[in-house]
Amino acid sequence: MDSRFPVQHKHLSLDVKGNKTDIVICSYQDHFMVMVTQIGSMGTILRARKDEGVSIDPTYSVSVLFGKRDEPMLVACARQLIEHISNNGSSKALLISIGLKDHSMGTLKAVVSAVVENKLW
Repeated sequence: MDSRFPVQHKHLSLDVKGNKTDIVICSYQDHFMVMVTQIGSMGTILRARKDEGVSIDPTYSVSVLFGKRDEPMLVACARQLIEHISNNGSSKALLISIGLKDHSMGTLKAVVSAVVENKLW
């Protein structure tokens, strides 16, 4: 029996502004899932996708499924990642869980950079 996880994934740990940050990136058939935590739990869960339409300029939608609905930096983080995914030719949606101690722009930029550097798309 194969003991490897059957879904393509990457796991990394890094220090972001003095906080140990764990990131797991998974590639499923129709979604990418990114889990980012400094608190040891899932945190706020968001879904982001590229909207299909007739417009030349792409549009994206980001919605909070669970958690903090009044945190625009989390929405911005998900939006940056779905734009990056789409610009690299993938049509998969993104499910992202963000459990951070610090929601500052610097922290979220570091998270986006780490995910993009370790991308599975």
